[in-house]
Amino acid sequence: MSQIDYIVQPGGHLSGQFRVPGDKSISHRSIMFGALADGITRVSGFLQGEDSLNTLRAFRAMGVEIDGPDAGGNVTIQGVGIDGLRTPAKALDLGNSGTSMRLMAGLLSGQSFDVELRGDASLSRRPMKRVTEPLALMGAQVETAEGGRPPLKIKGGHPIQSIDYTMPMASAQVKSCLLLAGMYAQGTTCVIEPAPTRDHTERMLNAFGYEVHTRDNRICIQGGGRLTACEIDVPADISSAAFFLVAASIAEGSDITLQHVGINPTRTGIIDILKLMGANIELQNQRTVGGEPVADIRVRSARLRGIEVPEGLVPLAIDEFPVIFVAAACAEGKTVVTGAEELRVKESDRIQVMADGLQGIGVDARPTPDGMVIQGGPIRGGRVHSRDDHRIAMAFTMAALRSESAITIEDCENVNTSFPDFIGLASRAGIQVSIAS
Repeated sequence: MSQIDYIVQPGGHLSGQFRVPGDKSISHRSIMFGALADGITRVSGFLQGEDSLNTLRAFRAMGVEIDGPDAGGNVTIQGVGIDGLRTPAKALDLGNSGTSMRLMAGLLSGQSFDVELRGDASLSRRPMKRVTEPLALMGAQVETAEGGRPPLKIKGGHPIQSIDYTMPMASAQVKSCLLLAGMYAQGTTCVIEPAPTRDHTERMLNAFGYEVHTRDNRICIQGGGRLTACEIDVPADISSAAFFLVAASIAEGSDITLQHVGINPTRTGIIDILKLMGANIELQNQRTVGGEPVADIRVRSARLRGIEVPEGLVPLAIDEFPVIFVAAACAEGKTVVTGAEELRVKESDRIQVMADGLQGIGVDARPTPDGMVIQGGPIRGGRVHSRDDHRIAMAFTMAALRSESAITIEDCENVNTSFPDFIGLASRAGIQVSIAS
């Protein structure tokens, strides 16, 4: 595949109403739980990005009949029941999707067959000990490559035991992995999280009729239950909306409405942080769809100011920090982010890669072990490298709205993992972005 680079011309403003693609976290889980359910699950609004499509392909490879997605994101899943998955003919390739690998490690630990999970070069560098070590405490047999990295080779036929596990760091993927393994365990599995993380797994399991009990920071599941098929309406992904929340905030004269966005309270850190910076964000038409809160979000341009980001908001916005760093570069004064060391083990080291890129376009950005210190000021423009990380590529696209000259962003193929037609939607909104010829 030839390298894709973006060229973004400086200036412009955003206007109009539009809907960003479906939520990636919910799309992944809709396939996993629909596959394990009794009956037919129908999903609408499914994200047709490479990450969630890789999850869909993996369950097809394990004998699940799945129709779609069609052009409207409709998917029909013929559930095989909690014990109905079959041995895949070869290793399951999950591409760039850390969510798929970590959640499926838990789900597949309780199966009767052996299975191997692999990924692309980026995923193969990501740490998996955070799930394999607690899974081992539950009796799962999972082999990793050197350093606890993928591929994961899961040995089937080993009884899974329940566990009380206090997570060393807040991670929805680790929590979800252990809850899914807990469905196959004898007894009750409880996960204690040090800070709130996204709760899509708990909400969706309850929607499928499999009870998850949450009390304060303790989440418990009883083994041996079953899932009952249901209908899932996937809201627009707030992580994808985040780029436009920042873009409309920093580009003078902007006024946009993002439609049907998921506003799960474990995901709205981006809104809270931008509001603390002075953003003009209004939630309209709030409602609940399929157990998930959604709203239309109106954003108008505002003068942002630098802040010290409260550490309690960091886990609620962990995927949005690349574009939050861009907002900080456009704010008046200094922004300080701490408690975000998790960013160093995402698709790239997002602290270092964002700091390098911001410095490359003239921004005073100083990386720290667990965050960054950014002094707002002029953005020169220039050339940055995304390190094949979709969120880095999209964040720097937004930075051009305030730059003095064009920004070229290298290595943007992976934007399709989470945001199909990003260029088209960004262009319609008013951003001058194109693919380098």
